Amino acid sequence: MTSYPILTILIFLPLAGCLCLAPVWSRRAAVRPIALGFAVAELALAGWLLVTAPGMPTAPGAPAGYFLWEDAAWIERFGIRYLLGMDGISLLMGALTAFITVVAMAVSWRAVTERTALHYFLILLMESGIMGVFLALDLVLFYLFWEVMLIPMFFLIGIWGHGRRIYSAVKFFLYTLAGSLLMLLAIIGVYLIHGDATGTYTFALPLLAKAPIAHAAAPWLFGAFLLAFAIKFPLFPVHTWLPDAHTDAPTAGSVILAALLLKTGAYGLVRFGYPLFPEAARGFTPLLSVLAVVGILYASWIAYAQEDMKRMVAYSSVGHMGFVALGIASWSPVALSGSILQMVNHGVTTGALFALVGMLDERTDTRELAAYGGVWGKAPKLAFFFLLFAMASAGLPGLNNFTGEFLILAGVFRTTPAAAAIAFIGIVLPLIYTVRLVQEVLFQTERQPLQLPDVTLREGALLAVLALIGVSIGVHPKPLLDILKVPVALLTGTAP
Repeated sequence: MTSYPILTILIFLPLAGCLCLAPVWSRRAAVRPIALGFAVAELALAGWLLVTAPGMPTAPGAPAGYFLWEDAAWIERFGIRYLLGMDGISLLMGALTAFITVVAMAVSWRAVTERTALHYFLILLMESGIMGVFLALDLVLFYLFWEVMLIPMFFLIGIWGHGRRIYSAVKFFLYTLAGSLLMLLAIIGVYLIHGDATGTYTFALPLLAKAPIAHAAAPWLFGAFLLAFAIKFPLFPVHTWLPDAHTDAPTAGSVILAALLLKTGAYGLVRFGYPLFPEAARGFTPLLSVLAVVGILYASWIAYAQEDMKRMVAYSSVGHMGFVALGIASWSPVALSGSILQMVNHGVTTGALFALVGMLDERTDTRELAAYGGVWGKAPKLAFFFLLFAMASAGLPGLNNFTGEFLILAGVFRTTPAAAAIAFIGIVLPLIYTVRLVQEVLFQTERQPLQLPDVTLREGALLAVLALIGVSIGVHPKPLLDILKVPVALLTGTAP
């Protein structure tokens, strides 16, 4: 298994799909099946790994916990290597990436009628970049993929978006570009300081992590990494680009943005930030905890005031990712496992909610709460899925979000009880805006006549798969937690 460049295939298979779209660029009927075929092939490979990889021994030449490893010289003069690795964390993130890409293509199957080939080209290109972010272990390679994944989202919002799409696309680009430039400066700083201290100039994470940065500049370098990742989370107060981007993005863009792009910030902090700067990270723990708790409460309060369903779900994402940040700040095995699990949960639940809002928008051409009412009687299947995922987002026991939030709060309570107690309010507040959302859309008396067909076979199958995943994780999260056990223990220093 390890003799094949499986990680390289995971990254570049979507790019092969991009190239295969060129001969049929103007034939919409051919573009969709080809793009979906490559996305499904990627999902099949990721799914196979999800089933077979756990329990595999450490790959030859790899650090503990990495069962797949690819290392080759790239730009040797500057110590840059083509270094890829997969452990339990990147396995879950890679599987989520492959799955959500298929979901994004499915929800845009009929919604995108112009520049179809370019639309699917950008989705596949973005999948390649995101997969690279989750697998790269060389800082330069990581940064390259980090930039690659941003460009397609900029065009998705700017070309197929709604409302102030150009404004939202530019705002998204400027925020993320600012964070990226800070991270680039920090990467160069890490390279130079580590090289001066050890005589080995390298960008490889395994070598850098063996000699964590203890220089006086370490807090500044970690701060640059933290700000870059905080923008992508996004954490309060650098979250303001997200509601605009979600509101004006097409449905596929919102699904990918919520389910995947936000996770790259959290993943970067776990994979690079804390291992490179353990001492500096501990110094930032109070600040990160405060920002996480404030974000949880603030986002829930603002979400309740929204009249646009999409904007409400967008603000809920800020709150949910605040829980992820709180668990990372705790850096305890239980809380960190909960944070990574919650990244998967949020991707499934919020991705499904954005897909449902997109379906309603396609049918009625509006996302305003005031326009709805009585959906339960008109489209019972659609209403059932809407209710299910709304309750999952609110943290209903038995559904997936509850498991992640419970683990986070349990872990945080052991380290900072006050933060856990305040964050608990953040579990109660989502119930308030979720009940409002469900009441006004599904059960309130219809305010104006709307033509609202129920879900199609394609939509129903997609939502059923998402629901099955959400319920399965909520009822039996152990298989995913078992995958995370070894890498979390190694990161937190609790491995036997």
